[in-house]
Amino acid sequence: MRIAKDLVAASATPLVLGILAEEESYGYAILKEVSERSGGRLEWTEGLLYPLLHRLERLGYIASIWRTPEGGRKRKYYRITDEGRAELAEQRRQWAAVTEALQDVWKASRSFGPGSSPVWEG
Repeated sequence: MRIAKDLVAASATPLVLGILAEEESYGYAILKEVSERSGGRLEWTEGLLYPLLHRLERLGYIASIWRTPEGGRKRKYYRITDEGRAELAEQRRQWAAVTEALQDVWKASRSFGPGSSPVWEG
């Protein structure tokens, strides 16, 4: 299944903030986490992730530090800030409202089968 570009973009901020709310991470690990959590349906590129990380850092939602793990190579690790946690809470409220509205619409439209539509009288 291909997920529309608009949905990928809209969900990027809450996904990254949610992942970083669990633990600090670095770019490649975030890409893998998004792919795993979406069952492979969200395959982000570095071109999507790194501009997003830079924007979230400019906004003060995340902070970064360069670190070299034992036996590893130098990586930039990201962590969520208090401002980021507040934004994540706001994103959750907004997504809950959108999800509720969509569920309501989909429940109402179940009575119409594929290819059918309500009868218009006019």
